[in-house]
Formats: sequence, C-alpha cells, structure tokens
Amino acid sequence: MSTILRTLKNLRRVGLKDAAHQMHFIGDTKAGTLIAKDKYGNKFYENLEEELPLRTRWVDYKDSEYDPSQIEPGWHAWMSYVIDKPPTQDPVSQTQVREWEPKKHVPVMTMSRSAYRPYSTTKNKYASWMPVAKPR
Repeated sequence: MSTILRTLKNLRRVGLKDAAHQMHFIGDTKAGTLIAKDKYGNKFYENLEEELPLRTRWVDYKDSEYDPSQIEPGWHAWMSYVIDKPPTQDPVSQTQVREWEPKKHVPVMTMSRSAYRPYSTTKNKYASWMPVAKPR
C-alpha cells in the first residue's frame, strides 16, 4: 500500500477511471510508461524512478479473471527480471516459437470451470458400514 500523497499523485497522472481500475484489480495506484501490449491484450508497464526495487514492472490483464499463466513465456521472463529488455526489443525473444515450445499458448485452467476433473472407474476397496437395527 502506498502513501496518500503518492496515491493522489498517481491519481492525477493516470486519471480517475484508470486509478479505480488499478485499485480494484491491483490494490494500489501505479503510474508508469506503457512498454507494449501482447497479442492477448495484456498491457505491460514499467516505472524505474518511483517504485520499489522488484516492483517496477507490472501487467494489466485484459480479463477480469486473471491468472499468471495468461502471460506468454517471453513476457513472463521480462516480468520476473530474467531478461532486461522486453520481448519486443530483445533479439533472442523475437525468434518466435521454437520446436520445443507449444504452438499455441494455453493458460492453466486449474480452479476454473474448465479444469480437468478425473473420475475413478474402479470400485472402492471398502464399503461404508450401515448399521442394521433389529425390529422391536
């Protein structure tokens, strides 16, 4: 959480609508430069002057139900400070899809309606006990 002065300064810089959006999804107001937008509509920002170390990069997800697996591998490497340049400027990241990478990025569906749910096809080893009462 930031101070009131920093929040008011960021509110002035980003506007009321974006500040309300950030407070709802991030829980803080942040102002920075838009680095790029990926093919899924996620926006990536960076602010090196005012933010704390290792909090200078952030993503604004397109969907309201977001998951970190919705970020492409190149952008994930940039977000976690593995590479210094974003994938739009890094020549290694611009080689596109390698043969060992999946051809289409699919986010992890764990804890969602589309999650894989296995079912058992075997009988239980033990049956639950049902008490039998004698008639009186």
